[in-house]
Amino acid sequence: MVYAEAERFIRMFHRARPKAGRVDARLVRVRAEIAATGTYRHTPAELAFGARMALRDSGWCPADVPWRGLLVRDLREIRDGAAIAAECAQHLRMATASGQLSPMVSVFAPDTPWRPGPRIRNDQLVRYAGYREPEGVLGDRRYVEFTVTACRLGWRPPTGRSAFDLLPLVIDTQDGVTVAPLPPDAVLEVPLEHPDLRWFGGLGLRWHAVPAISNRRLSIGGIDYPAAPFNGVYICRAIGEDVLADESGYGLARQIAERLGLDTSSRRTLWYDRAVLELNRAVLHSFDAAGVRVEHSAEDYVPAAYTAGRPRFHS
Repeated sequence: MVYAEAERFIRMFHRARPKAGRVDARLVRVRAEIAATGTYRHTPAELAFGARMALRDSGWCPADVPWRGLLVRDLREIRDGAAIAAECAQHLRMATASGQLSPMVSVFAPDTPWRPGPRIRNDQLVRYAGYREPEGVLGDRRYVEFTVTACRLGWRPPTGRSAFDLLPLVIDTQDGVTVAPLPPDAVLEVPLEHPDLRWFGGLGLRWHAVPAISNRRLSIGGIDYPAAPFNGVYICRAIGEDVLADESGYGLARQIAERLGLDTSSRRTLWYDRAVLELNRAVLHSFDAAGVRVEHSAEDYVPAAYTAGRPRFHS
């Protein structure tokens, strides 16, 4: 099975890279390596090609980004939890270095027949904590349980908890679990203001600039890389509508509507829709003012249909 997947991918790679050498000779080496060890090792060029194809087809990479130039960080030698956390922080720094955001993927050690690769439990590298309090939840409701788990593993929230405390990275390796707080300098955040509503800035809202997916496997030619965080660019609705407004996230729609003086007695008054609109406007305005790329719609983020042998990110 591994060889069949490997052959499909290697032939695909050589069709796209005819100067890479003779495909038959490469397949002979791959077959021998699989026979001896049960697996094989991608060349740096194969890894880069496969990771770029997977990121291009993931639905998180804008169509106007030349995918052949997407940065692939080959970190396959790294299995230590603390080192992985440090490289994840470096990924975030590199992705936001220009403010325009650079889509990239960082590939850590693969699964092998004798040793599993490392795994990052966080669904994204940057997430905010959610705390259960007597009067409700402070922060992101989606991550209350993750916050509890992180605390049980030894993480201590900052003194004076806020609605936007950065969660630590939780990394599983063969040697155990590593809980590593993100360095503040690694996370670019955008304070949210509204182009028309002066009071909006006083709400103290902000959001991180980079959506970096971190809990999906990268599969290339029969090899699984369980830790391969990758980032694209945010769509404004993924922040304003899906998180800040929605009750499963921060649940701010009603508060915004009441500040606007809207009738919130029934959803038929469209108060929720108006609140969502103003949150989305604030996200677009604030990211633009900060010089950080954010997309208006999802039109350029349609993932390609998976076909056998194509590299992909998956659960």
